[in-house]
Amino acid sequence: MNEEWLQKISNQAQLQKIKETNQYTEQFGLVLSEEDARLLLKDRTDSLKRQQRVELGEGILPKIIYTFCDSEYLNQDNYVDTLGQLQEIFFLYKNEMHDEISDDELLSFMKEQFETVCFGDVDYLEGTCLAIFAEAIRAGYRGYQKTGGKGSYTEMDIAVRWDKELFLEALKDLF
Repeated sequence: MNEEWLQKISNQAQLQKIKETNQYTEQFGLVLSEEDARLLLKDRTDSLKRQQRVELGEGILPKIIYTFCDSEYLNQDNYVDTLGQLQEIFFLYKNEMHDEISDDELLSFMKEQFETVCFGDVDYLEGTCLAIFAEAIRAGYRGYQKTGGKGSYTEMDIAVRWDKELFLEALKDLF
């Protein structure tokens, strides 16, 4: 019974923190209803159980909200689902990286890749960018520490990408 009481108090405090983010995010056209916030808290609880993690304090969700709310790839229609996915993969990759990376470094890396390499595709962020980054960290890579997680992916990106000059060159070869 005592554990349930503490959980209710914690959830109420978490709910209040999440709702407070609306004051900032509404400038980007993003607002969470109370129902949305409760759903994200349930997702958080489920994710923590799946990843066998414990979260103390206000939790990571408000930081995720503040980090991603200005993304050109977020809109009111995909906001709640994307936050839920980002929260899930945050906990997954904290484990995958053996907690070697700080929350802020991981969020910085996630946001940069979400905006640039992934173009808002959370699945690509999870399955490619974060997978490669986690493998590098487990192998001893620490270059992200100097930049707080920014600019790290280009050092390990294995995908060959098209650029304008390469495209024009290929067109010339065709004609």
